Amino acid sequence: MLKYNQINPLNVFGMRRVAHCPPHFETLVFDIRTQEKNLTDWVYENLAGRFYFGDHFYTTDGGSVALSKMIAFEEHSELSYFGLFLDTINHG
Repeated sequence: MLKYNQINPLNVFGMRRVAHCPPHFETLVFDIRTQEKNLTDWVYENLAGRFYFGDHFYTTDGGSVALSKMIAFEEHSELSYFGLFLDTINHG
């Protein structure tokens, strides 16, 4: 965690944020109200495991396609911790 000046090997080798969402990651879909950088910076500062952050497309009841954001964590406990702070981080 960057907060405690600990070096994370996943950060050093650029393997912390993954480009696709593996099936074993636990996901959370939400509407974004802030900049993506604010959310990812919080993850880098407060959590230690691998994560995915990207777009989530879904079909509405009316048949149109809508867009939300999805974040996923390899460590399921990190998703719980992020979810507790989401309203604090994701403010408009």
